[in-house]
Amino acid sequence: MARKPVAPSSEEERETSRKIGVLGALWPFMRPYRMLMGLATCALVLTAGLSLTLPLAVRRVVDNFRVTDNALLTQYFLAALVIAGLLALGTGLRYALVTRLGERVVSDIRMAVFDRVIGMSPEFFERIMTGEVLSRITTDTTLIQSVLGSSVSIALRNLLIFAGGLVLMLLTSAKLTGLVLLIVPAVIVPILVLGRRLRSISRENQDWIAASSGNAGEALGAVQTVQAFTHEGASRKRFAEMTETAYDVSVTRIKTRAYLTVIVIFLVFSGIVGVLWMGANDVRAGLMTEGTLVQFVIYSVLVAGSVAALSEIWSELQRAAGATERLIELLNAKDKVLDPSAAKSLPKDVMGEISFDGVSFAYPARPGVQALDEVTLTVKPGETVAFVGPSGAGKTTVIQLLQRFYDPDQGSIRLDGVALTELRRDDFRQHIALVPQDPVIFAASARENIRFGRPGATDAEVEAAASAAAAHDFISALPDGYDSFVGERGVMLSGGQKQRIAIARAILRDAPVLLLDEATSALDAESERLVQAAVDELSQNRTTLIVAHRLATVKKADRIVVMEEGRVVATGTHDALVAQGGLYARLARLQFTDGLAAE
Repeated sequence: MARKPVAPSSEEERETSRKIGVLGALWPFMRPYRMLMGLATCALVLTAGLSLTLPLAVRRVVDNFRVTDNALLTQYFLAALVIAGLLALGTGLRYALVTRLGERVVSDIRMAVFDRVIGMSPEFFERIMTGEVLSRITTDTTLIQSVLGSSVSIALRNLLIFAGGLVLMLLTSAKLTGLVLLIVPAVIVPILVLGRRLRSISRENQDWIAASSGNAGEALGAVQTVQAFTHEGASRKRFAEMTETAYDVSVTRIKTRAYLTVIVIFLVFSGIVGVLWMGANDVRAGLMTEGTLVQFVIYSVLVAGSVAALSEIWSELQRAAGATERLIELLNAKDKVLDPSAAKSLPKDVMGEISFDGVSFAYPARPGVQALDEVTLTVKPGETVAFVGPSGAGKTTVIQLLQRFYDPDQGSIRLDGVALTELRRDDFRQHIALVPQDPVIFAASARENIRFGRPGATDAEVEAAASAAAAHDFISALPDGYDSFVGERGVMLSGGQKQRIAIARAILRDAPVLLLDEATSALDAESERLVQAAVDELSQNRTTLIVAHRLATVKKADRIVVMEEGRVVATGTHDALVAQGGLYARLARLQFTDGLAAE
């Protein structure tokens, strides 16, 4: 089940409330588009300037209502119309430029996060669910897109209008402006206080959304198991609880934002009404003209509207800051498995010699349990070595460490005499072909699933690999043959068919090192015989490591390594190990004689 996010404590709220500056982490993604930002800024300044110019034209019109020169009055109206037209064009241009900028930057952020996460070692995914990662890539980037695509430009425009409007209000009437400024502290205080609270609530809301996404992804990814154990009701209940909690938190966020909006707008417009009342008295006293008062009122409305808009945008920025924090966490995530800064290179022709020298390892999730304990082993080039033993003996761990999904706690692993930690992972992994215990089938055609082993392979090579893996016949029988879509996770295929496609993928890779982790466990007897023949042929002149519980699949191995509790307890051929007695002989009796010989 998905982990339950914990609401931030008061200390955490105080710490994170000052982190609106985390939005600065978006600058590296915006820097390449400085020209686009410059054009958008010019359009923004133009529209703000025109907005501040319009009240001047209105003042001229109002003060000249009584003039006898109709042509002059018409000119004033036309000037106001031209300003309005330019304002509309400038606003449209600003929207187009800023929206494009937001889309471009968010696309880059999504790619950067995915590029980072796809290369993380399995330990990273022990700490975070893939569904939560996907939520951050989608939901959180959508928030940032909203901010970059509209909120930031609207905020800057309103800041310009606020500053310019105040100056022009001061020039229009210093007395009335002074009265308006008395309202500002009353407006800023609730923005700061409620805005701080709003940010912590927004972060908690996003945590719950991510957790519910992770829970849904986990359940849907194992939907057959959920249904087989009639767990639909419990899964629905769990998802509903998490979704409702996210909704409840969002309601709190909405209420807080609504309170902030109500308070700010009421204070601002109440102040304007009071100032307007005083201005009306000044007009009656002849201290200012009607046009001047109208101009001042328009500037007051513009300034008040900008303050109200800024209060709402501040809330958006709070949410975007929380989303940015979560994305930066992924981008800055530390990985214990790293490529060396000065990597060595493997020989041009990789022979496939593998050596384990005093390797000890415990999985990060189980630090007190040794998965491997002082394992020392050398596999010669072209040798076929099988690993057998009870579950949890460390067989699959050998395969995982050899691919450097984890680094050993002690000791070293070498390929052709070069330590894996001295090589780039993509350098040595291209010389390894893997058939995992649980074959991974992608939502693509059968052909593309096999070609995953070598993207540049021809159709003929793909079909040859499928034939060698005893997969050609069943693939050809599919509705569209090799071009048939096999469904997400290969749901349209049986377990044995999935495994044969995985084997064909490894055959197509044509790597000098072949890793088979329970590669034939899901096959029927006939398919196993065919695949075993293909594996025997494939393993010729290749270093092959086989992990198996079924000893019938490892009898022909050059050497069998018996493991128990992370240690190598015996090595030798099948016949020699049976003759020695011990764990292997006991396993052989259980599998080949159903344990009768032991009774």
